[in-house]
Amino acid sequence: MDGLDDIVEEFLVESHENLDQLDTDLVALEQEPNSRERLSSIFRTIHTIKGTSGFLAFNRLEEVAHVGENMLSRLRDGALDLTPTRTSVLLRMVDTVRSLLASIEATGGEGTVDVSAVVAEISAAMEDRPAEAAAPAPAAPVAEVAAAAGTEAAEAPAAAKPARKTARKPAVEAPVAAAPAVVEVAEVPAPRPAPAAETEHAPAAPSADDNSPARRAVADSTIRVDVDLLDELMLLVGELVLTRNQIVQYVGRSNDTDLVRASQRLNLIASELQEGVMKTRMQPIDHIWSKLPRVVRDLGIQCGKNVRLEMEGKDTELDKTLLEAVKDPLTHLVRNSVDHGIETPDARRGAGKPAEGVLTLRAKHESGQVVVEVADDGAGIDPAKIGAKAVERGVVTEAQLARMTPTDVLQMIFLPGFSTAAAVTNVSGRGVGMDVVKTNIEAIGGTIEVESVAGKGTVCRLRIPLTLAIVPALTVECAGDRYAIPQISLQELVSLDAEKAANAVEEVGGAPVYRLRGELLPLVRLTDVLGLTSDRHDGHVVIAVLRSEGRRFGLVVDRVINTEEIVVKAVGGQLKAIGLYSGATVLGDGTVALILDVQALARRALRAESAERQEARVAAAVAAKDTEGQRERMLLASIGGGRRVAIPLDTVTRLEQVRTENVERVGNREVVQYRGAILPIVRLDRHLGAYGESDREVLEVIVYSDHGRSVAIVVEEILDIVDGEAAIRSDIEDMGLLGSAVLGEKVTELLDVRAAILAADPAFYTAGPAHSTPEGVSASLMEV
Repeated sequence: MDGLDDIVEEFLVESHENLDQLDTDLVALEQEPNSRERLSSIFRTIHTIKGTSGFLAFNRLEEVAHVGENMLSRLRDGALDLTPTRTSVLLRMVDTVRSLLASIEATGGEGTVDVSAVVAEISAAMEDRPAEAAAPAPAAPVAEVAAAAGTEAAEAPAAAKPARKTARKPAVEAPVAAAPAVVEVAEVPAPRPAPAAETEHAPAAPSADDNSPARRAVADSTIRVDVDLLDELMLLVGELVLTRNQIVQYVGRSNDTDLVRASQRLNLIASELQEGVMKTRMQPIDHIWSKLPRVVRDLGIQCGKNVRLEMEGKDTELDKTLLEAVKDPLTHLVRNSVDHGIETPDARRGAGKPAEGVLTLRAKHESGQVVVEVADDGAGIDPAKIGAKAVERGVVTEAQLARMTPTDVLQMIFLPGFSTAAAVTNVSGRGVGMDVVKTNIEAIGGTIEVESVAGKGTVCRLRIPLTLAIVPALTVECAGDRYAIPQISLQELVSLDAEKAANAVEEVGGAPVYRLRGELLPLVRLTDVLGLTSDRHDGHVVIAVLRSEGRRFGLVVDRVINTEEIVVKAVGGQLKAIGLYSGATVLGDGTVALILDVQALARRALRAESAERQEARVAAAVAAKDTEGQRERMLLASIGGGRRVAIPLDTVTRLEQVRTENVERVGNREVVQYRGAILPIVRLDRHLGAYGESDREVLEVIVYSDHGRSVAIVVEEILDIVDGEAAIRSDIEDMGLLGSAVLGEKVTELLDVRAAILAADPAFYTAGPAHSTPEGVSASLMEV
């Protein structure tokens, strides 16, 4: 069986089951010869075996099934009557088919099994004449073929094929009416019986190695289990995990070594049982991918496009429940890629591309998740067109759009009713669909990300948890209550003592931020979101760094309790309507904890904020300078030689890091490719005559953007954000400076930002946008 491919193995499993049913049906039919329903069932079974055996090039099997199908067809149509003789030859046909299947399983081919005799008998029985006396020898008994299979198995290497965890898509049509939902589960091999038992039950001939276990037949290696039973087992395992957590937590406070040892054993067994039951529910993603080639083909013809579908990672496994949940969203993304993303052959040739477009599906396991990508090499999404449509519909203002990053703009395709399609077709253009895709993916705890390059193509990336039943989580406390955060969204934990928190947590435009390794991280206090009052007054700050929809933010909690596997329980309609909780669980100490919905939490906490504060590294741009006595915020940076400069925060659009190797030259000027544009660079150390370190691998960059143009100002290090209103000032200046001030107890130079910008781009204030998007680039992946 090790040499059989999946299709042949499925065929053998299905056919063995069908043959067992045929024996029963044929005997019963002899008692009820006029039962058309039973006759039709028998006919469909033989027809299925004949069709699949022809496809797999098993010619003798096809021949005997074909002649049997002819007799059954005439019996079904009333042209023949069922007699004991005809019943006997049909049963003989079933035995011959079984012998052929055993040979295929043992050797991969039909071997020496002869079918001419049974073919002659069936033909003679249809014509009411005796079979020819010189008929060849009868087909080899099943026991003989099984013995040969057993002998060969015993001589084969002991390494067995991994157990089949779930049923793949049946390779043949069902011979009877639809059966209840079932999943094939690998049968656990029993311990090897005593030699006496082997002699009695195993007809296989002895091999050279008497200790080699007999190989299990393919039909006996799987059983069918109702999905409802698997669901019930999963529920029971969930309860076992909860009980395990409670016992482990209780034993942790005990000094009884025997009890500790027993709890460790229980922990191990419960974990292995949980893993085993979860494996029975796992199915390859090819189950839902198998229908997509037809979808791509038909839609390509309908849209007049040549599209080739490529699939990578078809064997990646996912929980059956989640597999069903992502089927429709995945189909929708594929349809959008074909309809919107991939161009017509003429348009592709005009763009210098092959006439045939490529749509790629990829799946892989990554960090406890399943990552599924739908990628096309089409026109890509034009952010300018998305932005223009958003402004036209009042989703954002021109000012907000100017400050948004390309990632923010792309996320707008998930807004309800949003579409840039020029016309409504029977495929798409109504603005309904992508919002539903996002909602459905988030409903199972997943996320969706979009990346696109105009003219190159688009990638939609789904991140899906492996299972919904039992997930690892971080338990935290807020205002005396406990909450669980799925670890799938957790990136790291940051703990700040009172002294450090007082200096590290800053207010930018009224929003708290924390500088995490040089990057500004927006903070969300869970107490503020829930409308509660923190019971922690020592100034200590605990930040859970979370990622949602491609952005990072910090969730401030009172304290971290523990990490443990939790069993997800559904919550009632009233709690669900709040929009902050994805479920509930029972913790190890028996208390109930609500599971936070990270995506909903991020949207609710950040939806009222401007685009800059939603993006971690653009949080510094929201402070505006007010001449009527408002506090003036300054960004401090070092430029080398012990010198520091202060830059008004309202001139800072974004903080970035650029590798030195990515810096290029245009004439005598340095430039860098940045977010689809070419940014001129000015190095403040050279501009101001400081000349700092020149061998740095990573450059700290302050980006300033206005009216469609941007420049990059390079500094040595970003130091702090300070209040410059009450600073002691001096009008002593020099080239490129507006004076100086005492900030942070040190004399700091005040940068002439306009002069620095003009040093990088002399046409900054006189020319129009440096980069415009060509007309005619169509947006892809709009909602159907």
